[in-house]
Formats: sequence, structure tokens, C-alpha cells
Amino acid sequence: MANAKYLTSIFTIIITLLFSFTTAKPPTFHRTISPTSLGLKKEKLSHLHFFFHDIVSGPKPTAVRVVEPRSTNTSSTLFGLMAMIDDPLTVNPEPGSKLVGRAQGIYGSAGQEEMGLLMIMNLVFTEGKYNGSTLSLLGRNAVLSTVREMPIVGGSGAFRFARGYAQAKTHTFDFKTGDAVVEYNVFVFHY
Repeated sequence: MANAKYLTSIFTIIITLLFSFTTAKPPTFHRTISPTSLGLKKEKLSHLHFFFHDIVSGPKPTAVRVVEPRSTNTSSTLFGLMAMIDDPLTVNPEPGSKLVGRAQGIYGSAGQEEMGLLMIMNLVFTEGKYNGSTLSLLGRNAVLSTVREMPIVGGSGAFRFARGYAQAKTHTFDFKTGDAVVEYNVFVFHY
């Protein structure tokens, strides 16, 4: 009888352990959540319009070459050149017009046959309701085209979960200095 009680106790413990292993949830790295749990409301579409000032000349350039292989000097497209930027974004094309943010990132000449820049930048806004918010742009800028379209791949602050596109159009380009003012129209979905 003692053996039967002992075996019953061991069997009960084993069954309990097996049952607890089968009902325990395995650890996971993902879960589905409701957008409202993050305070997200109705998605909206915003249009932002500003001018990008790429200043490569003078005593305080806002775009600086950081990589320039020897082959860049003989390339008609400046292939291989990379520049780090902290370009002002303004309301109007004049350099002294109201500052609304900065474009911070890198662009590089990525085309061997035609001029095409790989743009990797954050548009960091410093004005109005978007102060402290950013949009992330990552794409190809075919600088010789009249209007170029590049994707907006994300954002922060007021632009969390952002997606959309930016259209860039050269306003002015100084062939002597290399300085440029580019008009941007950005269309972005965000919450």
C-alpha cells in the first residue's frame, strides 16, 4: 500500500509538471497591440513646404566632403564623393528667411553613368507644432531632373509611423561655388 501511495504521488507530480509545461506560454519577441494603446488616433496627411540650403563654399559650409576617392576627380558624375550635411531649412529661398529646421545626414554620388545622389537624412524641425519632430528620408536624388521624388521612411515625435514622399526641385545652383537652394514639398501620412 505504501508503494501504491508513493507511485500515485510521483505520478501526480509528473502529470502536474507535464500539464504546467504544456500550458505555459513560451517567451516571444513580438505581440500584436492596438494603435490606441500608444495614443495613436486618426491618421492624417500633411504637406510641408520649405527650402533646403546646401552650402559647400565659404567660411561656414553646411555640407562638407568626408570621402573623395582619387577616381572622383576624373568621374563626370563625381562617383564616390560623400558629404556630411547640416543644411538649414527655411520658409523662403533667401538664406536669411525664417529657419524651420535642418537637414542632417549624408549624401553620396552613387551613379557612374548619370548623376544620382544617395540621400540619407533626417529633416529635424525646430518651429511650430513640429518643433522637435523629425522625418527620415532615404532615396535616390537624380539631381539633373527637374523634379525628384524620394521616399519618407519614418519619423519621430509628431511624425511617428510616418510614411510618404518628398519632391525636390532645384531653385538655384551656383556653378562657381557649388551652393544650391532646393525647394522641397513633402507629403507625409502620420498620426
